[in-house]
Amino acid sequence: MRLGVLDVGSNTVHLLVVDAHPGACPLPAHSHKVELRLAQLLDGSGAIGADGVDRLIAVVQEALRAAEDKGVEELLPFATSAVRDADNADEVLARVREDTGVELQVLSGAEEARLTFLAARRWYGWSAGKLLVVDIGGGSLEIAYGMDEEPDTAVSLPLGAGRLTAGWLPADPPEADAVRALRRHVRTEIARTVGDFSRLGAPDHVVATSKTFKQLARLSGAARSAEGLYVQRELKRESLEAWVPRLAAMTAAERAELPGVSEARAGQLLAGALVAEGAMDLFGIERLEVCPWALREGVILRRLDHMGEG
Repeated sequence: MRLGVLDVGSNTVHLLVVDAHPGACPLPAHSHKVELRLAQLLDGSGAIGADGVDRLIAVVQEALRAAEDKGVEELLPFATSAVRDADNADEVLARVREDTGVELQVLSGAEEARLTFLAARRWYGWSAGKLLVVDIGGGSLEIAYGMDEEPDTAVSLPLGAGRLTAGWLPADPPEADAVRALRRHVRTEIARTVGDFSRLGAPDHVVATSKTFKQLARLSGAARSAEGLYVQRELKRESLEAWVPRLAAMTAAERAELPGVSEARAGQLLAGALVAEGAMDLFGIERLEVCPWALREGVILRRLDHMGEG
């Protein structure tokens, strides 16, 4: 069957269409993406403003038309931290439902971490052993660890690249004091969780997902996305540590000129790099591999598993 997953994230609204059935690898058929940056549309009270809600509804309607054009049989719509953390989340969900007919499922941070972990586990298989998965989104950071398809422990922290950029790095280029303050904040938040993972032992394989990690790996010399999903891409801490001060000295426009960095994400790349560097340092990660599958694939895989049970 042809499935569509509609991901209302902190940065983008992304429709991914796949051809899939239980027991088979989902095959991408179409991708429709709009940069909405919901995390940056919150007003002073922490609510998504009227203009932001109107724009969200228009983008969801656009995605629905794309799904219909591509023959999607079932749509799996969900929202992550930008909607989850908004003070008016219930009102936003009700407006989307009334105006589009789409019932967005709001995933908790822990659910995000578990579904992303499931996708990584299926991609790498049982031979990967104990798996540590790190994901940096626009609104939150997810970390999960385990031997099975369900992680033994999973956490979600409000350390998304978009959220941190808006709250901590308003200047362009950023002020040095602001960068140092954000670095301290990031490391303090991550350090609180390290003990929950270290007691479980060292992982056999460390992987990362998300656009932030893909861009950081590309800066460090990893293959371009055009070279395909099956090319191994890795990020070394040593390389990342060398890039952080360079990114901090650049404007967003200058970062957008770097290989693999999109104009839409250039502004928040420094915050994402500080989170990645902090996580790799505090967890003792010297290198990690970038996984092509992430949350959207996890949602699809869970749905296929339920179909198989039926």
